[in-house]
Amino acid sequence: MSTPVTIIGAGLGGLMLARVLHVHGIPATVYEGEAAPTARAQGGLLDIHDYNGQPALREAGLIDQFRSLVLEGRQASRFLDRDGTVLAEQSDDGTGGRPEILRGDLRRMLLASLPASSVKWGHRVSRVAALGEGRHEVTFADGSTVVTSLLVGADGAWSCVRPLLSGATPEYTGMSAVETHIFDSETRHPATVKAVGQGAMYALAPGQGLLAHRERGGTLHNYVFVTEPQSWFAAIDFTDAAAAAARIAQEFDGWAPELTALITDSDTPPVLRPLYTLPTEHRWDRVPGVTLLGDAAHLTAPNGEGANLAMYDGSELAKAIAARPDDIEAALSEYEQAMFSRSAEAALEGNRTHELLFGAGAPYSLLGMPTSENVAERC
Repeated sequence: MSTPVTIIGAGLGGLMLARVLHVHGIPATVYEGEAAPTARAQGGLLDIHDYNGQPALREAGLIDQFRSLVLEGRQASRFLDRDGTVLAEQSDDGTGGRPEILRGDLRRMLLASLPASSVKWGHRVSRVAALGEGRHEVTFADGSTVVTSLLVGADGAWSCVRPLLSGATPEYTGMSAVETHIFDSETRHPATVKAVGQGAMYALAPGQGLLAHRERGGTLHNYVFVTEPQSWFAAIDFTDAAAAAARIAQEFDGWAPELTALITDSDTPPVLRPLYTLPTEHRWDRVPGVTLLGDAAHLTAPNGEGANLAMYDGSELAKAIAARPDDIEAALSEYEQAMFSRSAEAALEGNRTHELLFGAGAPYSLLGMPTSENVAERC
């Protein structure tokens, strides 16, 4: 195609789209609201799956670079009861299909694979308008504009592009996560390190849980999941880190101290992460000149698929455009129909996983084990 693809959002999905287009010789410009690549932390470890995230990286010609950045041993996982008892665990023998990489490392790799002029930082979208015949005008907060004949919303949960296609808005799931970190854990918190193990640790109970991951350099990255309405969290003063941590920790009264230390001994202020979703089978009728990918198209509660699907969306969209450069509408239709199907399937599977993780039988239903009362009787 003769005109550049305009991508809103420099997350993993938008960057993957730009990279695979670049591989095919198709120009693209990514507009990102953040001022610079280092404007904020990029989150923790991601498990990149061999059936979606890794194929996207192969299409991008980056699979070997990706493998060089994988943190060995981090596919290990263990499941704990609230008293710290290990219920099940699996080691990382190097043969698993979901190697772990830091999100920041993955994003930097994608950025480095693009021409320097491809990403325009500090371009926060304030308005998107249809001009007719598949053309759209994007207005940025600084008053500048760009007109494009192919606009892709890769701008996440609160996408500014999505209203061109759909009236759907994210809805609160009823659960929030609170993010914490412990640094230099091997020296300062050996009992907690032992509980977490070499990779991921899940300590679960109905409606709540602690999910921690061992990152690079002794860092433990933790998410505390609590089922409460947003008004409950609004009553907590998160500007007072100690008080906020203490209040969240009250919900885990009676849990093993090596587990609750993930909350009370955090080296960073607790950060509230409300969980939102779009409808499970979110879709739209074809609108000329515009489409979506990643969370902008199919936001779900965390299920291990979000980053993988975003990258796969970006790769598949780029391949569709490259295959039909003279019939972009056919390319977008082909991409969307396949994306609608796989994202709905992933959302349904994610819902089932969420119920196993946090439902009435947690954690025993997830592991195919008897209830806690029966376990206690057997011990």
